[in-house]
Amino acid sequence: MNLNKQLDHNPIRTSVPCRVDFGGTLDISTLFLPLQHLSPSSFNIALNLRTFVSLSPWKKGFVKVSSKGFESAVFKKDQSPFDHPLGLMFACATYFNAHGVHIQIESSSPPRSALGGSSSAAVALISAFYKAFDKKINPEQIAWLAHYIEASVAGVPCGMQDQLAAAFGGVNQWVWKMGKISPEFEKKPVFKNEDDRKEFNSNILIAYCGIPHVSKDINKQWVESFVCGKTRSIFEKIANFTKEFSRAVKTLDFRQAAGLMNQETTLRLEMTPDVLDKAGKKLFEKAMTCDCGARFTGAGGGGCLWAIGDAKDIERLKPLWQDTLRSVENAKMLDTRIENKGIIIL
Repeated sequence: MNLNKQLDHNPIRTSVPCRVDFGGTLDISTLFLPLQHLSPSSFNIALNLRTFVSLSPWKKGFVKVSSKGFESAVFKKDQSPFDHPLGLMFACATYFNAHGVHIQIESSSPPRSALGGSSSAAVALISAFYKAFDKKINPEQIAWLAHYIEASVAGVPCGMQDQLAAAFGGVNQWVWKMGKISPEFEKKPVFKNEDDRKEFNSNILIAYCGIPHVSKDINKQWVESFVCGKTRSIFEKIANFTKEFSRAVKTLDFRQAAGLMNQETTLRLEMTPDVLDKAGKKLFEKAMTCDCGARFTGAGGGGCLWAIGDAKDIERLKPLWQDTLRSVENAKMLDTRIENKGIIIL
C-alpha cells in the first residue's frame, strides 16, 4: 500500500524502551523446549533509553530507511534486501506491503550496545505500521510478529525477550513454554509494589564499554554447544539461576541476586571467554570486590555491562566503574532509569 499521501497529512511516530537482562539465550526455542522440565525463563528490565521510529512520505513504490550510524538506504519495494544492515526494517515494511514511506530510526542508547536495539526498533516500526493501517495496538501480537520477522531474516536462532521488553516495558520474568499449537510466554511482573520498582533504580548500574557489539558469533557458539550436548548441563544451571535471581529481586534480597549473577557470568565465561572484553572483565572484578553482581547484556562481546547490589554497595561501585571507563574510548556510565511503559504512539 502506498502511504505517501496518508503520511503527508498524518506522519506517525512511535517509541519503545531497550533492556538489560539475565538468563538470555533461554528465550530461544532451541534451548527452552528441551529444558521445559525446568520451566526456563529470562529476566529483563526495560530502560528509558527509548528507540523512536517515524514514518513520513516518500516516493511511491520505494522504501527509504535512515538510522544513525548507518548509511541511509532506498530500494524499490519488491527489491529491498533483507540481508542489508537495515534489512530487518525493510522486512517489516515488506510484511505490510508498505511503500511511499521514509522510515527514520533514532535510538537514545549507544550504537551496538547490546541493549536489544534492533529488536526494539522492529517493535516500534511494526507499531507504527499498525497505527498507519488503523490496527489496534496489541503488544503481545506485535512482539511475536517482530520476533518471527527477525528470525526469518537473521540466519541465526533468535529469542524474543528483547521484543517483549520493548512492547511491555517494566521489570519482568518471562517464562518460556509450549502452548497448544505454538510456543508461548508467561509474563510475571517482578514488582507488585510501584514504590519497590522505583526504589530498584538505586540497586542497578549500567555501563557502556565503548566497543561495538556483534552478537551472532557468541550466540551461535552457545546454541551450537547446547545442540551438540556439550553445555546442556550448564544451561540447566543457568535456567535455575535465572529463577532464583528473579525470586531474589522480588524479595529485595540484592546480595543474593548479586551472587547469582556472578555465578551465571562465570559459567558464561567458561563457555565463551570473549563474552567479556578486557574492560568488561575489569568491571566484573570491581563489582565482585563491592559485593555486587555484574553481567554483560544480550550476547556480550562488547556493548554494555550492568550491575546489581544493595544500594550502598552500588554507591561504592559507581566511582570504581567510572574510573575504569575513563581509559576506554567512547565508554561511559549510562544515565538511565527503569521504564514502565512499552509501546507509545506519540
